[in-house]
Amino acid sequence: MNVSFFRISYNAAWIVLLVFTLNYFIEFLPWNGIILILFWILLGIGVKSKEVLKGYTYTIMIFAAVTAAMYYPSWFTTWGDFTLSSLIVPLLQLIMFGMGTSMSLKDFHGVIKMPKGVLAGVLCQFTIMPFIGFALAKSSGLPPEIAAGIILVGCSPSGMASNVMSFLAKANLALSITITAVTTMLAPFVTPALMGWLAGEFVEVDILKMMMDIVKIVIIPIGAGLLFNRFFRGKVKWLDDAMPLLSMIAIGVIIVIITAAGRDSLLSIGPILIGLVVIHNLSGYTLGYWAGKLFRMDERDCRTIALEVGMQNGGLASGIAKEMGKIATVGLAPAVFGPFMNITGSVLASYWHRKGVKENE
Repeated sequence: MNVSFFRISYNAAWIVLLVFTLNYFIEFLPWNGIILILFWILLGIGVKSKEVLKGYTYTIMIFAAVTAAMYYPSWFTTWGDFTLSSLIVPLLQLIMFGMGTSMSLKDFHGVIKMPKGVLAGVLCQFTIMPFIGFALAKSSGLPPEIAAGIILVGCSPSGMASNVMSFLAKANLALSITITAVTTMLAPFVTPALMGWLAGEFVEVDILKMMMDIVKIVIIPIGAGLLFNRFFRGKVKWLDDAMPLLSMIAIGVIIVIITAAGRDSLLSIGPILIGLVVIHNLSGYTLGYWAGKLFRMDERDCRTIALEVGMQNGGLASGIAKEMGKIATVGLAPAVFGPFMNITGSVLASYWHRKGVKENE
């Protein structure tokens, strides 16, 4: 598209926001929700005209979808007799299959080549975020099931988003991919054990069932993706090209469904939950980075650990919440964490990219 189109869209977004603001106080139009959704859509298109902001299009479109879910939740809960939350697990399996198609057994060779970095990353992943999540949940004063969602986010492995951000941040991409692969494969064992230990006082946790749910959501689809990559990589070009886009759409749909299901809870505790998510996410980056320094790792590896720890697989956490039958409560924290970590991860990666890495670091 022409650059002028994006510029016009960007300027129009701010005009629409002004209309929304006036309408909020004066109420001369009955379509406040539609106006705000239009603002996000125009802004999402318009930021493509700004070099610094054009990477945020997807995140802004998620805000448009979440706004729609908050204003019109009935659109995203049931269609006739069909409950949309039943789409969450199949969509997650699609995402994990896509993750598998982008991996190969070579991704696990890093365990041998970089044992110190992988061990440090896995250890930080399954200690820093779970215990911060527990501390936040314990002190939050939130309803127990919503507080348990914060712990669930912390107990989840890292996802593919951390790999993208590591690449942008000039971190150690090979180490990032290896840590993501290892923590994902360990998730069926480690995540339920941590949840049973840390979240048991907030919500009933069936550890064995959670293990089987994660195997169903993660291990089987990733295994299928690995086999696809092994035998068909490059032979089905359209699918190779489509999987990243399909995964992004699937993540967006999952976030919207969860937001609609938990809309009433978000309206009452939203600001508190958002504040806790901010602390959780930023603490992960900070403590992950300095843990890398503690392990005497170089600058690139410290950046990698920071991003791996701070960016969790919110989609998996949402799927686990769905299988627990608590998507509208336990699933809220993952739904908030996902979009926010993409914003902060992008900002941090951009900062590190501009800063570069000195040879002596």
